[in-house]
Amino acid sequence: MMTAPFEGGCACQSIRYKVNAEPLFTAHCHCKDCQKMTGAHMATIAGVSSDTFTVNGEPKVYVTKGDSGRDVQRSFCAECGSTLFSTCDVMPGLHFIEAGSLDDASWLSPTMHIYTSSAQPWAGIPDSIEQHAKMPPAA
Repeated sequence: MMTAPFEGGCACQSIRYKVNAEPLFTAHCHCKDCQKMTGAHMATIAGVSSDTFTVNGEPKVYVTKGDSGRDVQRSFCAECGSTLFSTCDVMPGLHFIEAGSLDDASWLSPTMHIYTSSAQPWAGIPDSIEQHAKMPPAA
């Protein structure tokens, strides 16, 4: 298990971030937006408290609408295209870090799959892990 702080950033290193506390949760997200943003069948995310998160550099932000109808801000590097983190208007105070942007993601152990209602049929979600058709109320 990783101990805080932990860091990450984009492929070209022009944007770096640091988190000074353990993630509140980790999950595999199968929503269509995550599929589009990652180019994969899911995104692995770590939810962290925004007050423990700092960023150096200026990410570009792409805004989409979540299933709540409220904004989701997805931050990425305009130079190299790396997807980095997102925030959601319905969950103020949280940053959702893309696991692939971590310097070392080997310590992550996702505890749930979310938005399984839009998972690809070949995703191979194991029955042994918590699953939610959409976003769980407590996350």
